[in-house]
Amino acid sequence: MKLIRVDMSAKSIQTEDLPQAYSGLGGRALTSNYINDHVPATCDALGPENILIFAPGYFSATPLINTSRLSVGAKSPLTGGIKESNVGGAVAAALGNIGITAIVVEGQAPAGETWLLKVEADGQAELIEGGAYRALRTYALVEKLVDAYGPKNSVTCIGPAGEYQLSAASIQTTDMDGHPCRAAGRGGLGAVMGAKGLKALIVSRAGKAAAPLADAEAFKTAAKAYAKAVKADEFSGEILPELGSACLVEAINEVGAFPTRNAREGQFEHADQISGETMARIIRERGGKTTHKGCAQCIIDCSNEYVDKNGQYVTSSLEYETIWSMGGMLGNGDLDAIARLDFLCDDIGLDTISTGVAIGVAMDAGYKSFGDAQAAIAMVEEVAAGTDFGKIIGNGPVAVGKHFNHDRVPVMKGQSMAAYDPRAIQGMAVTYATSPMGGDHTAGWVVDQNLEAFGGTLDRFSAEGQVEASRDTQIHMAAVDSVGICDFAQSGLATPEGIDNVYRMVAAKSGQPFAEDDWQALGLRVLKAERAFNRRAGFTPADDRLPRMFYEEPLPPHNKVVVISDAEMENTFDF
Repeated sequence: MKLIRVDMSAKSIQTEDLPQAYSGLGGRALTSNYINDHVPATCDALGPENILIFAPGYFSATPLINTSRLSVGAKSPLTGGIKESNVGGAVAAALGNIGITAIVVEGQAPAGETWLLKVEADGQAELIEGGAYRALRTYALVEKLVDAYGPKNSVTCIGPAGEYQLSAASIQTTDMDGHPCRAAGRGGLGAVMGAKGLKALIVSRAGKAAAPLADAEAFKTAAKAYAKAVKADEFSGEILPELGSACLVEAINEVGAFPTRNAREGQFEHADQISGETMARIIRERGGKTTHKGCAQCIIDCSNEYVDKNGQYVTSSLEYETIWSMGGMLGNGDLDAIARLDFLCDDIGLDTISTGVAIGVAMDAGYKSFGDAQAAIAMVEEVAAGTDFGKIIGNGPVAVGKHFNHDRVPVMKGQSMAAYDPRAIQGMAVTYATSPMGGDHTAGWVVDQNLEAFGGTLDRFSAEGQVEASRDTQIHMAAVDSVGICDFAQSGLATPEGIDNVYRMVAAKSGQPFAEDDWQALGLRVLKAERAFNRRAGFTPADDRLPRMFYEEPLPPHNKVVVISDAEMENTFDF
């Protein structure tokens, strides 16, 4: 497997074998270890010393379903620490089928220069001057790139927010229909890409270099069993194809964990208007798609295509986190407005979570009223226009809080919380506080272990067992992100037999024995690298905390606060 090294300062490209130190690594394991080894932790995240690395998961381009996942890594301009942001679509499979394990982008083009990186099916890569594409939004950009280079390519790109080098800027990737609607959203890595002078990565989808397998038959047998388990599971086989992740709106709202109006409440009175069930009904009535294949190799098809009243495409896919951040967090019960905001963020290249929370902080500070969807749309449009206030919004909630001198800012390590209030699900408090990534829900989603409806056994209002649950899940998820299995396909490894199939596939691909201890070691290796980087960057145990609002303000309707102590937070990772 090959690594493409791109020096934006020298405009040079080298293709080389993956260094032995990273043999057997993919996805998050590769990005985090590489960044820890090669990036000075105290460097300017938007300077030439930072590195941007793209790495498909270890299982990319294998017969295993739901493995077109791309890890993007760098020092984050939002948190000041290490960041891995994960995205689906078609690019990971495209790179894997070319035999590319990673693309490493180093150095920095002079200010004002714009470049494209084109990777052909034979692995050849070239930098192309891209001044003609400067300042384009992502949908217009992709349309022009398709005209120039043909439709049989996957595009990974930034919009104006990335070119402005804003801390909430995303990196957008095209789905199977060519829409740039899949986002490596968290951490502001779009700003790093913009600082490098790289507008887009264009990867041929015509590659045929399937990942080498030491034991192809053993791999296929385990992969087939894994796929069967995913299809047989009620959540991944029935609920997700019909409702997508929006199925969580009613469930999380019902238990009072749906952060509403900048997390002042745990339930939104208009949740039924923005639920997955309502969304699916509206899409069907308007002739859209409730079930849609957004990512290569997917058998769940959890994506959707939301259309307007005239049946015209608005966005894909409308996910739970965005419905919350642009809905409940803003007191906005207008699903059409939420869909418009989702499209605008994808088009401009903004993380929907950070942007929604930033707008929520502005509303909480009195700038506009909660529930004013048109004001929210206008704020996002200001980001695209590059106004002074737009840049404040585009730099995320902390910047907004400073602008308004408002201290109710729900962030951890500079990154906003996600759609689960930690006062109602205590385990999420541990994940938000202790994840090296900042307020990241995917790093250690313990909602299922806390809610009886999901089979959970923990008391969600108690500290008991929460540190252990978050720690174990964070280790597990670091490994999942490394092999590149989609979160929604984890039903395939939810049983001892299922996770054993994963071990068998790693062994069948590598030719080396692999068991539970190796899985744990993989996850720990990732977390140790990330925490080591953050320590060198200046992080201390005091950074593994939540804002005081979560400890001091009881959350209606249950009127609970976070009860996890500082000492317990510090013991989460005792290695």
